Amino acid sequence: MKRPDRSRKSPAIAAPVKRRSLAARARRAAARVAAWAVDPQLAPVLVVGFTIAHAVLWTAILTQVKAAQDVHFDVAEAYAWGQKFLLGYGKHPPLSGWIAGAWFSVFPTTDWASYALAMATVGVGMIACWAIALHVVDRRRAFFVLVMVALYPIFNFKGFKFNADLVQLITLPLLVLAYLHAFEKRTIRSGVLLGLAAALALMCKYWVVTMIGAIGLAALIHPQRMLFLRSPAPWLAIVTMVAALLPHIEWVRSVAFAPFRYATGTYVISSHWQSLQMVWGYIGHNVALLLLPLAIAAAVLAWAPRWWSLLARDPRGFVLRPWSIRDNPSVNRDQALNIWLIQGIVAVGPPVGALIFDIYIKTDWGISLFFLVPLAFIAIPSLRMPRVALPRIAAVWLVLSLAISGLAPQIAIASMPRDENGNFAHVSYSQLAKQLTEMWHVRAHARWSAVVGYVEIADQMTFYSADHPLPFVHYEKLGSGLLSLEEARRTGFIGICDPADARFETCETWMKENATGAERVVISTRRFFQGQSGISSRWHVYFVAPGK
Repeated sequence: MKRPDRSRKSPAIAAPVKRRSLAARARRAAARVAAWAVDPQLAPVLVVGFTIAHAVLWTAILTQVKAAQDVHFDVAEAYAWGQKFLLGYGKHPPLSGWIAGAWFSVFPTTDWASYALAMATVGVGMIACWAIALHVVDRRRAFFVLVMVALYPIFNFKGFKFNADLVQLITLPLLVLAYLHAFEKRTIRSGVLLGLAAALALMCKYWVVTMIGAIGLAALIHPQRMLFLRSPAPWLAIVTMVAALLPHIEWVRSVAFAPFRYATGTYVISSHWQSLQMVWGYIGHNVALLLLPLAIAAAVLAWAPRWWSLLARDPRGFVLRPWSIRDNPSVNRDQALNIWLIQGIVAVGPPVGALIFDIYIKTDWGISLFFLVPLAFIAIPSLRMPRVALPRIAAVWLVLSLAISGLAPQIAIASMPRDENGNFAHVSYSQLAKQLTEMWHVRAHARWSAVVGYVEIADQMTFYSADHPLPFVHYEKLGSGLLSLEEARRTGFIGICDPADARFETCETWMKENATGAERVVISTRRFFQGQSGISSRWHVYFVAPGK
């Protein structure tokens, strides 16, 4: 008699076994994450691996989400600056231009490479935030902070455009890291490193004086201030910073303090009511962005088996579950106080200053100022963190990122601005750059070297044209220093005016005065995306031959 094959399980039995096997693998992976995060040798490997995964995944997401549009003109501007490594670019210090120049000397000038640059930038900032956390909390909490930072929209969706604001997500964490190190060690070496970090931050954007000022005030307010102030560290930091900035200071003097004239002419407003509106928008915008990582962290820490029944039965107990009044050796209270002071000062100082001095405060200026909030929250001594919280928040990050990746094509379509006729409103600068490059080659039989127009157009031509012509922005009194009008006339240039721009008449007047004898052509472009047509854009183009 043939015996039944007992090695095969029926489908009714196999499914629960498979589910148990998957659950067991998930538990083992969670335990591995929790163990690696606290291991002195493996924690850096986990952090770097997580950061690389975040950068690669979000580069792919942003490339899909932004597929219906060209890169932001801030990205094109940084790329244009990177064509020449100068000590300054008219309105800004040079660091963002230097980074863009170095990046695109290795990577192709494409949209995906620009998003990869943005994600590489926030990735370096994430690792710096983890290093900061190690000075304040234990390794378990430090990794939790890292994942919270990855969930902060500034480090994913909002971090899509590479510019000086985004570069501060590298320089300001490095500055805070250097300060915590100097505050703890109080040595000559730590003071020099702090000064170099401050100089590097100032070479990115002068707005970082807010963080430098906050660090200075925190050092003066801290109960351990005399130990720090009596050491050589703070004084060597000041000397080192000034010494490192001397070449840039000389450049600022040589251009008659152009960046400061630009700031005072652009961001000082006369209406106190408008200033109040801008401050309110700044506060609301940045608080809204912080709610996501804080809410996810709070939910993960309060989670318990059958949490919904606990929440329904005892909401107060659910909220109080992660908190304890017992002593917590996981937090360095002296360094935590530094974090709370710095974050509190940079959160309150800029909006208050904007109200007092009627400054036009942009919401994007907060991009670089709130990266310490996750650490400030996790460093609360009464907050308890179980080991299981690490894999849980990592799982939330993974699920959200994969879900957004799957929805990216639909997000690209849904987020497209449209006109009254239903056509999406993204202008095709890349198409215009390709057409003008071909037309210039036919006319001049040479490389297209110079483009003249408003910054939003000229820098896009620099980015998208295969010839990468240098931009000359005719309305800027300060100028980037990349190209002079005399150089543009010598090599020949293409001037571009946009009839849809409110400054069109001014542009046309300039062309008539400075592009005499030019060939004038009207060009139309239209972007198509997934079978849908965009608006038709018209451009008034002036071809000025070399030497005219």
